[in-house]
Amino acid sequence: MAKMNYEISSSIKLNFIAYNKYHTIANYLKSMYDIFLKIYKNKGDYTMTNLQNQIENYLEYCGTQKCLDVKTLKAYRIDLRQFSEQISITETAEVTSVILETYVAHLHRQYAPKTVKRKIASLKALFHYFEYKEIINQNPFSKLQMRFREPIILPKTIPLHTIETLLNTVYKQYCNAPSSFKKRNSLRDIAVIELLFATGIRISELCTIQSQNIDLQNHVIIIKGKGAKERLIHICDDHVILALDKYRCEYDNEISSCGYFFVNSIGNHLSDQSVREMINKYCQIADIQQHITPHMFRHSFATLLLEEDVDIRYIQTMLGHSSINVTEIYTHVTMSKQKDILESKHPRKNMNVSSQL
Repeated sequence: MAKMNYEISSSIKLNFIAYNKYHTIANYLKSMYDIFLKIYKNKGDYTMTNLQNQIENYLEYCGTQKCLDVKTLKAYRIDLRQFSEQISITETAEVTSVILETYVAHLHRQYAPKTVKRKIASLKALFHYFEYKEIINQNPFSKLQMRFREPIILPKTIPLHTIETLLNTVYKQYCNAPSSFKKRNSLRDIAVIELLFATGIRISELCTIQSQNIDLQNHVIIIKGKGAKERLIHICDDHVILALDKYRCEYDNEISSCGYFFVNSIGNHLSDQSVREMINKYCQIADIQQHITPHMFRHSFATLLLEEDVDIRYIQTMLGHSSINVTEIYTHVTMSKQKDILESKHPRKNMNVSSQL
């Protein structure tokens, strides 16, 4: 590395002395680029392996052709880089089912089943791409049989009375705000929390809603979800519409300048972390002991609709789930709710029956 730095710095010095030979900055920069190119070509340690090259091509394909969002691409990059570094294979064609099986066993020792499942999904997509592009003759995953037994982790929801307490607290803070600055912030917070509960929107979707995608006159929002998929969702509560309308009027200049609907105090779009901190602040004021996250509003939205006998397919559409299997996790929550109801509310408990079994 030291030798390489010396070669680069020496070349730069020589080229800088010879700068007068070049008539334009463009020619000078081109000559510099040629020097770096020659140096890097001669350094095997600083060139990517065939496998790493193909992974980079795949990630570029995911960004340009599949239009995956930045967060998904980042997760893919982490998973695939970990794979290429762990197996120490340089050629794509050298990856066999045995190597994959060994790597999967390594993942199981290091991570929870859900994380392993995601990392393997990233790998499967990569090798499917290799097969599609005819980079490999046979997909090594075709010889592997993998089954996962993930423990069912029920989504955490917020009790209805807690949501009511939280909303009352936010409105109270707005009414009693000691300054116009705090009143404006409270108004925005009302709009954010009302929309989270009214639509079941993901926090990332809420923070990136563009101003032109909210039609308050027709009570409709266009939401851009995972994989750049768009969905329409209606806002049917007058209190929510009023909160959003008042917020838009108050923040009109910032919204027009930023382009996003929800903005912070310096005019940039609201961040995920800002919303989390906002909710934590109001939970502390209201003395709510339960730890509440923005995503729990989404879980509560889905679960409460299921408890009101709304068809799960409609809930799937509103949540933007690509598969109904994802939505079905909420049926487990409602089953546990049924158990609570039957244990505490069934009329048989109040009957005066002389049972002598």
